[in-house]
Amino acid sequence: MKRTFNYILSAAILLGSVACEDNLPEEISTLNVSRVFSPTGLEARIVNQTSIRVSWAAVKNAKSYSIQVFEGQNTSGTPVWSKDGIAWEEMPYTIPALNGETLYTVQVRANGDGIADSKWSGVSITTNAEQLFLPVDPEEIKATQVTLKWTAGSEADRILLMPGEKTHTLTPSEKAEGKATITGLAGETTYTARLMRGTATRGTITFTTPIDLGDAIVINPGDDITTIFQNAKEGDVFGLLPGTYTSGDITISKSISIKGARPNDKPVLKGTIFRVSEGAGLDLKDLHLDGTGSLDGNQTIIYAAGNFKPLSIDGCIIRNYTKGTLYVNNATLIESVSISNTIYSEIECNGGDFIDFRNGLTPKFDFFNNTAYNSALARDFFRMDAGGSTNFPDVQSIISIRNNTFNNVSNGNNRRMLYIRLANHEISFEKNMVTNTQGYHTNQASTNIVKFDKNNYFNAPNFKGSTQSGAKNDPSGTTLDPGYTNAAGGNFKVSNEELRFQGIGDPRWLQ
Repeated sequence: MKRTFNYILSAAILLGSVACEDNLPEEISTLNVSRVFSPTGLEARIVNQTSIRVSWAAVKNAKSYSIQVFEGQNTSGTPVWSKDGIAWEEMPYTIPALNGETLYTVQVRANGDGIADSKWSGVSITTNAEQLFLPVDPEEIKATQVTLKWTAGSEADRILLMPGEKTHTLTPSEKAEGKATITGLAGETTYTARLMRGTATRGTITFTTPIDLGDAIVINPGDDITTIFQNAKEGDVFGLLPGTYTSGDITISKSISIKGARPNDKPVLKGTIFRVSEGAGLDLKDLHLDGTGSLDGNQTIIYAAGNFKPLSIDGCIIRNYTKGTLYVNNATLIESVSISNTIYSEIECNGGDFIDFRNGLTPKFDFFNNTAYNSALARDFFRMDAGGSTNFPDVQSIISIRNNTFNNVSNGNNRRMLYIRLANHEISFEKNMVTNTQGYHTNQASTNIVKFDKNNYFNAPNFKGSTQSGAKNDPSGTTLDPGYTNAAGGNFKVSNEELRFQGIGDPRWLQ
């Protein structure tokens, strides 16, 4: 009897549920609200130092949007900027320039059509420092002084320079003219100058003073650089004045520095090939190395066997070399290799790879802030072969490749960016721009890539999706078009705002 009662009760409940479900569609088929929903997904981003770009998800039934901007986080007062009637087609919306280094709260409201407006959605963000400085005239950068200019009449009280924590207090005439000459600087130093008003930065600019020629051996165009460099003493520093120098192979047997005396007017060395021997270190800075006319079409720098002091290449232009740029084909151990702020182009790589370590290695290889284009079209880009580990089995090589722009390099579906087969190594590949190539990263099982981070591959599909057997792809990289100004002319200035914001590629093209 009890079991029969339970069956009847269950059936009654079930029938009641069905009856409720039959009525459900009619009851909620229309959702009536008294106001439009508030914007969601609100995002604010700084552009052009002090402007704020705002975006959000579209709101159904919104006829327009309103934006208010408040200084600080208190939104109860009067906004410092506001605008109504913004159409969805104007998204993302850029708020005009505000004060630099200031915290703002941005509110967005959806305006209803026939119903009440939404409540405000808000986000806070701090603007960057302003940029009132004008580009520095290269002729006004001296070894011990510089003339800086900014928007005339702007409110500012001093200029701070680092390193050295030097302060230049502005005079009334300097403020009015927007121009000041600062003395007492050191030669061959990269300074950062900040234009200040109280605690606010109104402009920031970086410049490098040339070599103080009083500390260097001055070389003039027409001098016999082959004889000079081959007869150098340990630790010599050579300052090359602007002009063209022609040479063939030059043997470097002492640790020396060869530098352009004026970074913005680099001396041109035509046909020069450096052959490094006897454990020497080599420092090349602010030079234009043009391989046109070299005696045997070889690499820019070639190492003999042995243990060597560091190699540093900074701020150079290197172009028109036939075989490659760095050749280490002997049992060679270089203390460290640092290549930075350098532009490579038209490196054919006929008979060698771009960076070519075959039987040697270095414990520390840094390749930062460089641009390479129209190069290594027939070969691999970074080659570090197993022979280096055979000759130096106890050495681990840390290879860092960061913030470079690679365009039309190793452009073939069997060309590799990272042909690295050392027994003990680690590779990090970060914030690089790789464009217009059919190459790919690697297909070598021994290539040890420990970090891919924030790289962009445009018209370079095989770096993310190579189908080569054993290929190692970068699943995290983006594929955005950088919008180069003139790639064919060697101008890789990036117009894509997202890539600029993320700081991807050679920094010189992100300004």
